[in-house]
Amino acid sequence: MFDKSQNPVHVIGLRPGILTPPPGVDDLLIRAQVLVAGRRLLDAAPRSCRPEKVIPVAGPLTPIMEEIGRDLDAGKAVVVLADGDPLFFGLGKRLIEHLGAERVHVHPNLCTLQMAAARVGLPWHEVRVVSLHGRTDFNPLFASLARFERLAVFTDPENSPSVIAQALLERGVVDAQLIVLENLGAPNETARRLRLEEAWDLPFADLNLVLVERTAPPEIPLMLGIPDHYYLHEKGLITKQAARATGLAMLGVMPDSVVWDLGAGCGSVAIEASHLAHEGRIFAVERESRRAAMIRENVRRIGAWLVDTVQGEMPDCLTDLPDPDRVFIGGGLGQNTRALAHACLRLKPGGRLVIHAILLDTLMRVKDYFQAQNWNFGITQIQASTADRLAGDLRLRAQNPVFIIWADKG
Repeated sequence: MFDKSQNPVHVIGLRPGILTPPPGVDDLLIRAQVLVAGRRLLDAAPRSCRPEKVIPVAGPLTPIMEEIGRDLDAGKAVVVLADGDPLFFGLGKRLIEHLGAERVHVHPNLCTLQMAAARVGLPWHEVRVVSLHGRTDFNPLFASLARFERLAVFTDPENSPSVIAQALLERGVVDAQLIVLENLGAPNETARRLRLEEAWDLPFADLNLVLVERTAPPEIPLMLGIPDHYYLHEKGLITKQAARATGLAMLGVMPDSVVWDLGAGCGSVAIEASHLAHEGRIFAVERESRRAAMIRENVRRIGAWLVDTVQGEMPDCLTDLPDPDRVFIGGGLGQNTRALAHACLRLKPGGRLVIHAILLDTLMRVKDYFQAQNWNFGITQIQASTADRLAGDLRLRAQNPVFIIWADKG
């Protein structure tokens, strides 16, 4: 049990819409010497709350947290107003991180997601929550849509429901719909179920929550070891299942890894890497437009929405990508080591690079390169055989041997 007797900050959640506090906090509001809240919540504070000092929540939070800490140290009674449950995507987490749990007393209220789920009859423990508030990318949305059937998305004026619909459509998502709940708890509350195309250019209230629902499962489940024939690919231009599994294992993809799949072909490695790096970013880089189109189609069929297809010549097309934690090169190396050199330069310290090679000349050039760079590396050669029908029975048909070269950046 935490000891909250040493003048804690009281974080009070206001009910969405009507912005009323929970029972039992009237005395805390009356005695508050310092009141902290965003402008909308400050305006909703009870008239009985007459603090000596008001700290508006606007701009960077770190100076606000430091000022709250100084007021607490001076013995002031500090109250923070927040939306709903302050520990559900609210200020509560940040306050605890800065002050410690023993100095923060949270008084929760109903949260927006609870109210939204009640409105549409949805068990909210089955919903994955994504916050796009203050973000400039939609990767959390894409990653979650690949793994969950229902998402609750917290928005902001820049990432509105119409912008979310545009982002999903541009990614190739078609089997999904939005439920947009506006002004929850207020007299003008509305809830609309919309196709992505309908939501594309509609106006919405600033206070909204978006529920994203998949309307159909992916044609092919996202997993490790997807059979080769499930992928749309040019004949022979695919990292085959056994070599793919070995390469991914050697790559050591972590949940938050940024992964480059260079010379991606049909995107099989990038797609299955996205199952592992579900909190990271995945880039499938391919020179040929036809193959890039195949990658996008495979992403759509498998629902691997985290995979970002990049078409262009390497290394020029890699310039604007974030530095990788893991790099896989399965094709496109040819006689030119510029892409390899660029990947090694951009790879983060402690990162790993894995190359698949079939030709001995490629193997030797890669080996010589890593030796010249004084990198720790290793080579594994695998050859798999698959069963094939012959004369009413089965035979084993050998696949090409594959050299797998791994290298670690110190």
